[in-house]
Amino acid sequence: MTPLLNTIRTTRRVLITLVCVLALTGSVRPYLFDKIMDSGSITIVTRNNPTTYYEDRHGSTGYEYELIKEFADYLGLELNLLVVANLQEAMEALDSGEAHIAAAGFTKEQTSGYPVLYGPAYSSMTEQIIYRLRTPKPESIEDLQNGRLMVPAKSRHASTLRHWQREELPSLSWRESSELEASDLLQMVSDRELDFTLVNSNEFRLMRSYLPNLDVAFSLGEVQTVAWVMPKLADSSLRDKTFDFFYRPETGVLMAELSERFYGHVTQFDYVGAHRFLRQSRRALPRYQDDFEKAAKTFGFDWRLLAAMGYQESHWNPRARSFTGVRGLMMLTQRTAEEMGIENRLDPAQSIRGGSKYVAGLRKRLDESVKEPDRTWMALAAYNVGFGHLEDARRLAEKMGKNPDLWIDVKDVLPLLSQQRYYKQTRYGYARGQEPVTYVQNIRRYYDVLIWNEEQVIAVSEDESDIDDFDVPVTVIPPLLELEPEIELNTEAPSLN
Repeated sequence: MTPLLNTIRTTRRVLITLVCVLALTGSVRPYLFDKIMDSGSITIVTRNNPTTYYEDRHGSTGYEYELIKEFADYLGLELNLLVVANLQEAMEALDSGEAHIAAAGFTKEQTSGYPVLYGPAYSSMTEQIIYRLRTPKPESIEDLQNGRLMVPAKSRHASTLRHWQREELPSLSWRESSELEASDLLQMVSDRELDFTLVNSNEFRLMRSYLPNLDVAFSLGEVQTVAWVMPKLADSSLRDKTFDFFYRPETGVLMAELSERFYGHVTQFDYVGAHRFLRQSRRALPRYQDDFEKAAKTFGFDWRLLAAMGYQESHWNPRARSFTGVRGLMMLTQRTAEEMGIENRLDPAQSIRGGSKYVAGLRKRLDESVKEPDRTWMALAAYNVGFGHLEDARRLAEKMGKNPDLWIDVKDVLPLLSQQRYYKQTRYGYARGQEPVTYVQNIRRYYDVLIWNEEQVIAVSEDESDIDDFDVPVTVIPPLLELEPEIELNTEAPSLN
């Protein structure tokens, strides 16, 4: 065979190969991420609960929601939010292609039985058995048989109980409802309508201030890791983008801010203090609510925030007095009262108006670069420690490479004002800097409880059914029965005789 013929044949084989490759690549579906980008929007499925997504007085919010929104902005896409009730509905939305990502606080452990891909793990939690204080505390899963236990149907907790029933305790029985979620079940335990429930550790952290008569009995299983979930049938292009997003330094900063915003004020729990606050909110607060509402309308606050501030100052005692001479429900100094036009610090209405006007002025004095809600938290801190010391802490935060416009950074620096090596660098010198941090955190906690209490009253008034009966469908999961021995089948061919 001549060299020329070899060259021709080789060239022909190369051309045929190229044609085949082009034909094959032309028939392959575009990558999932490319299809999403071409559409201009991304659909993410989530759940409506306190740790993921909910509506508050400012609109949509929640830890997961804020991450989801930032991810869509990072990609330059419009966000379509699909809200479902439980894990099964979320997985069905992924499987059908209705949603691209499930971001609802799901753990890898609970979704391991579905055909899914995971983004990076970014949080962790445990499942906790909750009981009512001053009732017998269950020490193990066997003790759950001695009381009424209920969990949401089609939830991770239902799957967990089935696992324990199947592997460890066949006699275990419980109830499930598709119309009750963690907050409902915790309230039922608090009201003695249930003895136990099973919830996520992060959910209970948020709810404990509202229901101080509840506590953790024990945890079930190991620590579980939380991650966004995507359909496994698709390619990994979208998953890769979630890794890019979570590994950005900016996302790390955002997650720290969100942790402070949603969980920063619930890290410490005072059982006695929480009970006292709930008792006073029923007994004393109604006498001053109108005054708080008028001041809130005048100075641009939520009245419940001002009420929480008043409780932190004086426990709503209009005749309160400190050893330093501050007096009244909002604990005004004589000088501040005069500046605010207040004649009688012991008059509750005047005191509330004076304190509200003063904190509004502090909020207005802050730099425009300080945005809400950080602006309000810093104004409250200044009310406690003084505006000069707050500004010292902000300047010190900037020197230390922190962001002086974020409360999460300023609250870390404020306690340093009690240490000479730090306060000697400041204009106003020494301050008991931990006090304003505790002050703000307490007010935020009281504020959340007042919002919760009011929402419960509204929910009850709007419900035409008897709320005490919890007239909702409930399924009883019975103990596992011992299986009957299998009958041996005669597989021999029948006789023709």
